[in-house]
Amino acid sequence: MKRQRVLVWFRQDLRLHDNEALTDALKSGIEVIPIYVFDERVFKGKTQFDFPKTAKFRAKFILESVEDLRASLRSLGSELIVRVGKPEDEIYKIAQQVKSSWVFCNRERTREEVAVQDALERNLWSIGQEVIFSRGKMLYYTQDLPFPVTHTPDAFTQFKKEVERIVPVREPLPAPTAADFNPLTIELEAGEMPELKDFGWEAFTTDDRSAFEFVGGETEGLARLQHFVWEAERLQNYKTTCSGLMGEDYSSKFSAWLSQGCLSPKMIYQELKKYEQETGANKSSYHLFLELLWRDFYRLMGKKYDELIFQKGGIKGEVDERWKDDYRLLQLWKEGRTGVPFIDANMKELLHTGFMSNRGRQNVASFLVKDLNVNWQMGASYFESMLIDYDPCSNWGNWNYIAGVDSDPRDDRYLNILVQAKRFDPKGEYVKRWLPELVDVPVNKIHRPDTLTVEEQTASQIKIGASYPKAMVNTRRWA
Repeated sequence: MKRQRVLVWFRQDLRLHDNEALTDALKSGIEVIPIYVFDERVFKGKTQFDFPKTAKFRAKFILESVEDLRASLRSLGSELIVRVGKPEDEIYKIAQQVKSSWVFCNRERTREEVAVQDALERNLWSIGQEVIFSRGKMLYYTQDLPFPVTHTPDAFTQFKKEVERIVPVREPLPAPTAADFNPLTIELEAGEMPELKDFGWEAFTTDDRSAFEFVGGETEGLARLQHFVWEAERLQNYKTTCSGLMGEDYSSKFSAWLSQGCLSPKMIYQELKKYEQETGANKSSYHLFLELLWRDFYRLMGKKYDELIFQKGGIKGEVDERWKDDYRLLQLWKEGRTGVPFIDANMKELLHTGFMSNRGRQNVASFLVKDLNVNWQMGASYFESMLIDYDPCSNWGNWNYIAGVDSDPRDDRYLNILVQAKRFDPKGEYVKRWLPELVDVPVNKIHRPDTLTVEEQTASQIKIGASYPKAMVNTRRWA
């Protein structure tokens, strides 16, 4: 039986398509009231190591995403109620005011998000209402997996083997239409959209060195999917380009829209299968599927091991005594002043755009943990602050892997930075884009300017230790 009035709480699921919570709410209520709350702890708070919890790049992306969701709902005759505060308080107040029966939302699984939904649940119980949880993040439904979450294989290769050819991916749920929404019979203030300045950030424009501008929202996410798969036809050679560093289409860039739920992984999978039906499956289309599968794997590891993925010893519970909370070294790494061009260029890109390639992330993480012996949690926390596509399980899972504290049995996670630089930036084009002070350094020395003679430094208009820093480590280790 339908209830008169229900709420749907949008979280990291800022879309209409394939939104199980929204679908369930529309099935269960005569009047459905969509809500989004800008959690003041997320937008104004600090991380464990005192970084802004949500830096300006992701804050802007989320603002755009919420604005897009509101516009989409308005086009269907509905409205997105917007509030700023604590969700467990703001939604509770609305539930009291409108005398709703249930609050629908897609369940989150990591600690801070769970704490919020638990607090909301307790508040609602006090007035005889409850939260109805749905699933909204993964490619696969956990109930479809051939094992309970607690028995998820600890190695990705085993997880892939047990899942990919056995478990079907469900069809994405259709987006609602105007006919699915009934007008409200109660007045409720819609609320004004906050601005960047409300969260302590000044308005900004995209750095002109960036080859891609992320714009938040389901509309942009679906457009990106259409462009990448069909217009640019990048699935033909994706496996060979996905480790690139520069350009609009070397990688899918879906991660930002996936992180805020503007794109459903099942929607991406559906387009992937359509592409394979029309052109035939290949190693590149399979590689994109593997990326979606890795995302599920990390989320399941987060569910299985809970708090352990955030702790210094990780899932293994093993702490390397060499790891130190060295803020001086961390600061040089953050600012791209390590004297290692491949590291500095990647860190500059992150600093100025909120994005970095997957290849770059692996290298800068390895350098921080393995070469500088800095506590990996500090790097993960900084990424949490800065990344436009931050996802708790994927971010902390990847740092767990680099630090060697995850569940994978392989031990050697060390990357030879010079080998990586020469392979993925052979002409130094990426380095010179983000480190213009090195623009005149010859190609054969671009990744090791510390080997420039005094005469070569003069010819290259650079002075090591002044216009570009001395290397923090002895680069001969990679030669």
